[in-house]
Amino acid sequence: MRFLNNIKIPISILLLATFANCAEIDKETGLILSSGFEEVKSNCTVCHSAAFIIHQKGDRDTWLSMIRWMQKTQGLWEFDKQTEENILTYLASNYPPGSASRRDNLKPQFLPPNPYSPN
Repeated sequence: MRFLNNIKIPISILLLATFANCAEIDKETGLILSSGFEEVKSNCTVCHSAAFIIHQKGDRDTWLSMIRWMQKTQGLWEFDKQTEENILTYLASNYPPGSASRRDNLKPQFLPPNPYSPN
């Protein structure tokens, strides 16, 4: 029992340091709570799950290209300049590319032939 009393304080400090560095997460969506969260929640989770955001990682240009694709093909409305800026800053800051992000797409020469292609 004396041993446990001796390690209580170091373990407490370690746990505090570990959890102090963790971002606060919204319980409803699982998204990181930081500046721009409300705009992302109110504009992005209308059409798709927040899991899409959490699992898609990207830099600012990647997120912008995903937004443009959704606007062009999926009916996403156009944002005013400030809203788009806030959304892009939030996404690029909180969900940047990392070692766990998706691999690059395969180059066409490495893909199998498409059996449904008209060619």
